[in-house]
Amino acid sequence: MTPTLVRQHTPHAGAAPRVDLRARARDWSEIQERMLVPLYEAVYERLDPGDGTRMLGLECGSGLALLMAAARGATVTGVDSRSPELLTLARRRLLSRAPGAPGTPETSPGTPEIPEGPRPHGARGTGTRGGTARIVEGSPGDAMDPSAPAFTLVTAFEPIGCLAGDSDGLGALLDGATPLAARGAAVVLAGWGPPERCATTSVLRVATRLADPLRSAGSWRPALRDDLEEVARRTGLRPDGSGRVACPFGYADARSAARGLLSTGLFDAAIAAAGQEQVDKELAEALHPYRRPDGTVWMPNVFRYLIARIP
Repeated sequence: MTPTLVRQHTPHAGAAPRVDLRARARDWSEIQERMLVPLYEAVYERLDPGDGTRMLGLECGSGLALLMAAARGATVTGVDSRSPELLTLARRRLLSRAPGAPGTPETSPGTPEIPEGPRPHGARGTGTRGGTARIVEGSPGDAMDPSAPAFTLVTAFEPIGCLAGDSDGLGALLDGATPLAARGAAVVLAGWGPPERCATTSVLRVATRLADPLRSAGSWRPALRDDLEEVARRTGLRPDGSGRVACPFGYADARSAARGLLSTGLFDAAIAAAGQEQVDKELAEALHPYRRPDGTVWMPNVFRYLIARIP
């Protein structure tokens, strides 16, 4: 289930809220990351990654999208510079021994598993049906392996259209990644859909309002219709199709919803400005309209994806 809201660094302005980074990473991987599974599935159904696909996942987080592609047979590399705690979880998912083997860390509930295969001599990571998996901490350039073929698929699944300036960050990532991909390789970009079709935008506005003294650190903004196309144009990519996917945010209860949303980092500026207690109170109020009689929380959302090609 996910978008998972867009994960961001803690803003530099003001006092940074103290958080348990390991607990936040667990909340992300076990609660929030899965909200975007319909997006991943829609893209993979369209592009059909499999044996012979070499995929580079940008801002891979705890690696669920990589795991799903590897289960289809793709050779995957994930790169992220923001959270060592999330990358630790990604390595546990992708680089461990076969599921069930002694000492193998458990995957998050509801997470698909990678079938184990032979480990190529000298490979970093584990063998999968299609090849190997690698997790790299750093920038896209750090994922380059001079001895390996160019990537045939690049994914940037973290949706833009949530924070002011987030498209600039995506453009910088693509500038570093596209030289590593083959001519004609597919590049997947993702973004929030229209605000009127994304129930979670009303919750995000709470974070912006509470963080008003720190607006310069980043504030919510509505997604624009051509956000993804504009990023593709600026980075020299050729659009080659797009789609919309329903990605509802569904939680077992209000507490799980709050944990999932807070794990994105989008409320950090609000916590620094107004305090954890005030953020918890107003977040609970913002979630109230989406609570069902059985206590679950359900927020319908629509996300866009754009498939572009490297000329």
